[in-house]
Amino acid sequence: MRTSLKIAKMGILRNKNIIVFMTLFNVLLLHAYAASTKLSVHKVLIAGRENPLGINTLAPTFSWQLLSDGHDVQQQTYKIEVSRQRRISGGSKLLWDSGWITSAQSLHIPYAGAALAAGSTYYVRLHVRDNQGNTAASAVQSFHTGLVQPSDWGAAKWITKEILPDSLINPLPLSSSKLRIDKTYDLPVFRKNVRLNRKLKSSMAYISGLGHYELLLNGKPVDDALLQPGWTKYDKEAYYVVYDLTPQWKKGNNTLAVLLGNGFYYIPPIKGRFQKHKVAFGLPKLKMKIVNTYDDGRQETIVSDESWKVASSPITFSSMYGGEDYDASVLPSSWSSPTYDDRTWKNALPVNGPALTAQETDPIRVMQEFIGKKLANGSDGRNEVYDFGQNASGVIALTMKGKPGDTVRVYPAELLNENGLPNQKHSGSPYYFQYIFGAEGEVTWHPRFTYYGFRYAQLQKRSKAPNSIQILEAKAQHIRNSARQIGTFRSSDSLFNQIHRLIDWAIKSNMVSVFTDCPHREKLGWLEQLHLMGPSVQYNYDVARLFKKSLRDMRFSQTEDGLIPEIAPEYVQFDWGGDMFRDSPEWGSSAILLAWYAYQWYGDKTFLTENYPMMKRYITYLQSKAKGNILYQGLGDWYDLGPERPGVSQLTPAGITATAIYYDDLKALANIATIVGDEEGKLLYDSLKTKVYDAFQQAFFHADSANYGSGSQTSLAMPLYSGLVDSNQVVPVFENLVADIAKRDTAFTAGDIGHRYLLQVLQQQQRDDLIFAMHHDDTRPGYGYQIRKGATALTESWAALPNVSNNHFMLGHLMEWFHTGLGGLGQEPTSIAYKHIRIAPRLLDRVAQCDLDFESPYGKISVHRSGNDYQLAIPVNSFCTIVLPADVAYTVNGLPIEQFKSKKTPEGLELSLGSGVYQVVNTALSTKKEVKRK
Repeated sequence: MRTSLKIAKMGILRNKNIIVFMTLFNVLLLHAYAASTKLSVHKVLIAGRENPLGINTLAPTFSWQLLSDGHDVQQQTYKIEVSRQRRISGGSKLLWDSGWITSAQSLHIPYAGAALAAGSTYYVRLHVRDNQGNTAASAVQSFHTGLVQPSDWGAAKWITKEILPDSLINPLPLSSSKLRIDKTYDLPVFRKNVRLNRKLKSSMAYISGLGHYELLLNGKPVDDALLQPGWTKYDKEAYYVVYDLTPQWKKGNNTLAVLLGNGFYYIPPIKGRFQKHKVAFGLPKLKMKIVNTYDDGRQETIVSDESWKVASSPITFSSMYGGEDYDASVLPSSWSSPTYDDRTWKNALPVNGPALTAQETDPIRVMQEFIGKKLANGSDGRNEVYDFGQNASGVIALTMKGKPGDTVRVYPAELLNENGLPNQKHSGSPYYFQYIFGAEGEVTWHPRFTYYGFRYAQLQKRSKAPNSIQILEAKAQHIRNSARQIGTFRSSDSLFNQIHRLIDWAIKSNMVSVFTDCPHREKLGWLEQLHLMGPSVQYNYDVARLFKKSLRDMRFSQTEDGLIPEIAPEYVQFDWGGDMFRDSPEWGSSAILLAWYAYQWYGDKTFLTENYPMMKRYITYLQSKAKGNILYQGLGDWYDLGPERPGVSQLTPAGITATAIYYDDLKALANIATIVGDEEGKLLYDSLKTKVYDAFQQAFFHADSANYGSGSQTSLAMPLYSGLVDSNQVVPVFENLVADIAKRDTAFTAGDIGHRYLLQVLQQQQRDDLIFAMHHDDTRPGYGYQIRKGATALTESWAALPNVSNNHFMLGHLMEWFHTGLGGLGQEPTSIAYKHIRIAPRLLDRVAQCDLDFESPYGKISVHRSGNDYQLAIPVNSFCTIVLPADVAYTVNGLPIEQFKSKKTPEGLELSLGSGVYQVVNTALSTKKEVKRK
């Protein structure tokens, strides 16, 4: 009796939880859609951005999202209007009136109007009709074209303080380079006084400062972005940034001021500071153009030239690898204001510089702050040690008091040593920030042109007078690319939530203007992460433009013989180990696989067309390197779990991973060739694919045991995933994979390359139970083990070793399974840009609840599951197939499921839905609850 009563109470409690869950979900949905009428244009993207300043084309594309409070809503027709005037009216004043076009297409519609001009602002309005008779118009949007041709810069010149001799320019050094630069070059600051006597209508600024710049107008930064512009292959191109400065000018005297940092443009070779490599494209330089338009119609153009004044910066040292020093005694704080007398400053020198392209990726910003907690261990009168609680990329901001000459030096680090002091031994040492007081008083300061990965910091106080330095506050400022977060995941499994957060912090810490390996000792764009971790990243962040830049970096880093090096932009050639750290197909193949994936995620065909020549050259290169159609070069399954210290593949023979990736490349390239209309290429890649398939079987397949290579998990998973296993052998090969997992008590051994394919194969074969068992154990190397060891970001090694990086995102492949497996979110095989969504969650019996949100190119998708009950939101212009357990009764928004289109398949009951908000309720479960209550 007590047991029955207890079960009944549990059922009532669970039912209350479901009711609360549904109520909260409905409130959230009502809030999300409260602003919508019957139909509204929710978001407009022009060349991939909202109201962009500085686009690199005079023929932009237009995309939009729609909102509706109805169901099964599809766009039927659209109209695009483009004008020079903000107040858009019809007729001849329009540069383009597309007229009403019958089409459901709402992504990447190309401009087809009158010719646009560089450096000009235009206005856009969209009109849409749906299949239910509703019409909507967008708010007026705007875009500003960039300086597309070199001539668009007019008289603007690159200017500098000093010029690096040509003999010292070293844009691609070897890691063993003996290049020495004996002279120390001061960083420059620039000033230009401008007087405004007329009423200003608009002011558009175009600026590039290499390696990085900070632009001030009348002593104040013009925005909050950091490390501008983004990193590029500087011998090929650099980026400039566009600003609307209209509200920041004042009548009368004004001063433009610019600080420069070295960035990756120049790595200063100073003893006593960490230096990963010795790149030198030149010394820091500036190029700028401002166009002021006044109410009376006149224009004034201000350009960087010899009339600008230059002096040594108060930033006396700045290095991506060594840190940054600031000496406040070098210049007074008023140096960037109109009241400062700069007559003793020198005139700037003109200098050559790279071609310029407008930066279209999101800037780097401070995205989160952590207040430091002072630790007793290691702290004394002259030293203070802080724990910020989170290992993240960033800098330390200090509020402090001191006297002239007092110095505060900050050593950030991921880990502490046995004495409780920050340990940089394995993350790049010595690296520090330093501030020297120029006057007595309170200051707030943070480094401008460098960053590090850290959780802890030691503050050393150096002064002549005891206790003259007071640290009032120490904050860790987490910096990253400011791409919007567009996805969330949360489940009823607390460990999986922790793992998702662990991986997410590694992604955020390595997402700057390139996807780096780590935020401290290297900060380099190792490429294998892009195609292996790209699926995870795109479920969480709006990174289409960052992926496009990554592919552009690959194009500019590709060698004459077609090699895609393992790093892009390629700033250094690691020459230890021969070509092992430059020529790994598992890395270089991001040039093909990332482009193919990104096209499927975003529906932007330029991912393919812009990169197709690079892809063809790379395949030709791989073909030339193959021995009997097998590729043996490279690192293999990097950092797999073998008996030795992790590094080059231990368990999987050379050739398996490289050739399997090569085969994937050929499959993708054959599809791409069809899309871009290269029929000859399609035939070539299909033919070569067959040859690679046959060679792979001959080289690696053991027919007697149905094994490939050594039989390691990676040796079996990659051929299974890639389609390199004959259909008659799939079952025995997969059984061997399962047997290997079982004999290890569900432990995995795959590394950087093989782990994603292991997860993918298990998910394809519906063995998500094994994925769960492999990763739901914190007693052996893996994600939970890292958390147990105290990690707050994903580490470089499965075992969270202290002698490697403790903030890497290369092993974070489980995040993809959280979204596609537990959450069930994906798209049908023929779908592009999530037009036809597929929701097929797994492990309903193990994970009771799972909540997902994701903004697809068409709009927000929500999948909130509690048991077998679902709350769904499908965006306008999309469709959805949701897979439910079969032989169970359901209602959809209170209606019998028979009133909706559905069919039974081997996977379950496939329910087809159009756009809208839905409650899918398991009525059989509800009936059982009622019986138990009685």
